[in-house]
Amino acid sequence: MSAGGLFEAAAEQRLAARAPLAARLRPRTLDEVVGQQHLVGTGAPLRALVESDRLGSVILWGPPGSGKTTLARLLADLTDKAFVPLSAVAAGVKDVREAIEEARRRLGERGQGTILFVDEVHRFNKAQQDVLLPAVEDGLVVLVGATTENPFFEVNAPLLSRATLWRLQPLTDDELARVARRGLGAEGVDADDDALGALVAASDGDARATLTTLEVAAALARRRAASDDPGTGGRGGPRITLDDVRRARDGRLYHQGVDDHYDQASALIKSIRGSDADAGLYWLARMLDAGEDARFVARRLVILASEDVGMADPQGLLIADAAARAVETVGLPEAALNLAHAVVYLACAPKSNRVTMALGRARADLAAGGRRDVPPHLRDAHYRGAADLGHGTDYRYPHDEPAGWVPQQYRPDEVEGHVYFEPSGHGDERALADRMRRQREGG
Repeated sequence: MSAGGLFEAAAEQRLAARAPLAARLRPRTLDEVVGQQHLVGTGAPLRALVESDRLGSVILWGPPGSGKTTLARLLADLTDKAFVPLSAVAAGVKDVREAIEEARRRLGERGQGTILFVDEVHRFNKAQQDVLLPAVEDGLVVLVGATTENPFFEVNAPLLSRATLWRLQPLTDDELARVARRGLGAEGVDADDDALGALVAASDGDARATLTTLEVAAALARRRAASDDPGTGGRGGPRITLDDVRRARDGRLYHQGVDDHYDQASALIKSIRGSDADAGLYWLARMLDAGEDARFVARRLVILASEDVGMADPQGLLIADAAARAVETVGLPEAALNLAHAVVYLACAPKSNRVTMALGRARADLAAGGRRDVPPHLRDAHYRGAADLGHGTDYRYPHDEPAGWVPQQYRPDEVEGHVYFEPSGHGDERALADRMRRQREGG
């Protein structure tokens, strides 16, 4: 190796050692990826495309810290293509054209393809996307776009139609705990159980946030251990405490303590469930002012709309969903108005938990086990030979009936007649109860 090559290798090693923890722990194989097993687990579709070298252009859609950039780099490594990153925020049409021309030279001179990774692809304007489209269409570049926004709203239809869309999910608490334990090993520190729990709880499904907070907390723990602070408890070596996590997160974990994250969320939900709009607004304001993630609040309201309002006012779910979309598209501080709108509406709405109870009863039947086949008349009858198997025979089409519905068996024999959903007498469920009673009586 030349002197220049040795210098570059040494520089890369030093940069790697100084890189943020999240960069140092970036997976090098698909097996090291935490989460997204529906895409990269054994036999999963994205993994199958990569392993068979059939990968085409893709859009990776998911929340921050779900692994979009990590997957993009792995796809390049596993397919032996050059990885060329572009930021949709900083790159212009000129940069896109230059990247395409470089890809053309690379293919002609070295026979190497190019993965063009466009971060925040939803921020590419129409002109940028139009420049990129021909290169994607003829396969000159494999586009890997990453976005936190719904690509159906933000990415041009022609470009989207030439890419496969993969949806990434926020990491679960168990998956974040696995990421945190890897970080602890890399940093050479340990952590109290409550500190680890707080670290996971504050990350909101974001692996990068987990590792960023852990890195700061580890530095605090090492400093305390070096000064022989009693906070180490005589256990030897740096150990992250709950206070380290609080300090590392600064305002994102409430100043009053980690438990307040859950206590105040609980107070918000219970106030709305109790139909106290003013109390709901108080807790909403307090949470947002303390730095709570507005997306967390929005998700809780969407859940509450079905869990505690339900069919007593089906409009509640639409209001809550609209507020959640406003958080994503408008953002704070303005989206606080949309959240307040949802809080007031849901608090004032009639309440019913009968949907929640109904789902629980249905799941209890499933948990009882046993083989329960689809009744023959409900089976798919649209393929050749289905009729010979008796599929669809004796099925009665509700739209052919004067009343628009028809009594017939829609469940396996073992659970036929089990009642799951029993409407309350609140709000819209009163009329729903009458309608269901008439149907059950055959009227």
